[in-house]
Amino acid sequence: MGKERKASSILEMQNKKSKENDSKTIDRLHKIKELGFLTKKVFETGEIDKFGEILHEHWITKKGLSDKITDPFIDEAYDMAIRNGAIGGKIVGAGGGGFLLLYCPIQKTKLVRAMEKINLYPMWFRFEPEGVKTIFHN
Repeated sequence: MGKERKASSILEMQNKKSKENDSKTIDRLHKIKELGFLTKKVFETGEIDKFGEILHEHWITKKGLSDKITDPFIDEAYDMAIRNGAIGGKIVGAGGGGFLLLYCPIQKTKLVRAMEKINLYPMWFRFEPEGVKTIFHN
């Protein structure tokens, strides 16, 4: 994806702000934890489309933790994804390039075509009740 982001420096700053009781940081971390519990609930109840909404809220909340969470390329890709059918998304696997995880229940072809225009290509996945079954598959 865009330029490499150093997860360790982001986490160090987050840790420092937490220890200083920075209220905005603490509130955002509590919100992220709350969204984690909500994610578990929507999977348990089968309300999977709400997962996309939670991803979006998580992304907005996380971006508020540091100006190093994202960059112009990531923001452009995310905005393009939302305009082309994604309900939500977030960056996962920070530091080494990572992935832009998107949830798009319909119009997948439209989304894929838009992402390919900026050299981002899909890696399809599905939810499994027992966790990851295959890490990488050609």
